[in-house]
Amino acid sequence: MDPGEISVLVASISIREEKHGFTIISMSPALTLIGSGRSAVVCKIRSTNRVIKVFPSGYEHIAGEEATVYEQLQDCALFPELYASGANYLVLDYIDGVTLYDCLVQGIPFTKKHIDEADQAFAYAKRQGLNPADIHLRNIILTPANTIKVIDVARFKQEEYDQQWEDIKFYLHSIYFKRYCPNRIPILVLRSIATLYKNKLTSRLLGRRKHVRKTGLIANSMWKKP
Repeated sequence: MDPGEISVLVASISIREEKHGFTIISMSPALTLIGSGRSAVVCKIRSTNRVIKVFPSGYEHIAGEEATVYEQLQDCALFPELYASGANYLVLDYIDGVTLYDCLVQGIPFTKKHIDEADQAFAYAKRQGLNPADIHLRNIILTPANTIKVIDVARFKQEEYDQQWEDIKFYLHSIYFKRYCPNRIPILVLRSIATLYKNKLTSRLLGRRKHVRKTGLIANSMWKKP
């Protein structure tokens, strides 16, 4: 697909920003909306294995930042390939699969192996001088090949240390990977955990890593099968 065709597709996308995200008002019939985040929308280009990630007005600067990060990650198969970029868009691999967050919601099991693969991806990024941040389970996709892909790397250049991924791993190993934990976690439970985490209450409830035994007791009461 040449730059002119990409520009036409990008120009066809009309986006309205709303309180909790973005709504596409119109777009080319050659596109299918597959996702919307805090700073962009993602559309699959039909009859291809590629997507266009478009950044609305006010967020265009993130396109350049994320393109630079993907360029540094091109030799690692755990990240999508970047094919093209412009002032407000990226053209990337279409990654088929289910996010680890949706795996929890739908009861699709994933294993410690998949978490180790994600760790390998983040370790590679660090070796390239990046600082993986804002990592969550919606950014990690379990593919039909039973491997993972990491998407949405826009914040890999922030300078501040981000503890979030280490905390996610801690909770997964303390709760999800235990035999008593079901594969399917109710979405209300996941949202409650996210709210507690944002309010920094999980540190008080779970006592971080210093109180692993206490964490196990709480986990058992919260997640045990009836």
